[in-house]
Amino acid sequence: MNTVSLNGELRTKFGKSATKADLKAGKIPCVLYGVNSENVHFTVSLNDVRDLVYAADFKVADLTVDGKTYRCIVKQVAFDAVKDTVNHVDFLQLIDGHPVKVELPLTFSGSSPGVRNGGKFIQYLRTIKVKAKPEDLVTEVVADISKLKLGSVIRVRDIKLNEGVEILNAPAIPIAGVVVPRSLKSAGALPEDEEGEETAEGEEAAAEAEA
Repeated sequence: MNTVSLNGELRTKFGKSATKADLKAGKIPCVLYGVNSENVHFTVSLNDVRDLVYAADFKVADLTVDGKTYRCIVKQVAFDAVKDTVNHVDFLQLIDGHPVKVELPLTFSGSSPGVRNGGKFIQYLRTIKVKAKPEDLVTEVVADISKLKLGSVIRVRDIKLNEGVEILNAPAIPIAGVVVPRSLKSAGALPEDEEGEETAEGEEAAAEAEA
């Protein structure tokens, strides 16, 4: 599990004026929502949370505020509508035994025979929603594409995860596919073992992704 250390400064003043003052001073107001404790209000600098807010990979933070350390994740980030700067960050405390819902990056393993035969690989989803206890969390969801042929798709239900991790996306949603290029269609050059293999389904999945 990728973990970063983060130091926060306890907030003692609240309200719109206090929030504006914090933002003007380069401090981002944050809230840590706990499972068995009261919420903790604090501030951090953008440099401190940059790797958490803008990173594509999933990370856990060891947050220290007022001498106490909490294991947590970023739950939600509020951006300024005009400047696109970070205005607020919500954190969620991780407690072993208490399930949490998170979005994990989706990656792929294996070599697609459809791509080797000239198809174009298209990824329809970038993240997968899962529910798991902190001790069962993984940093990413990996889908095997070693059987993905021309014109075929793989769906959420094809993902295999460790026990204790539940996928929350609908099982029928396509996550990736191999589209048959027009050059192959016009030339009629599909390999014999892949000719007509779910081509319509692949085109349908592409349309779903564009919708």
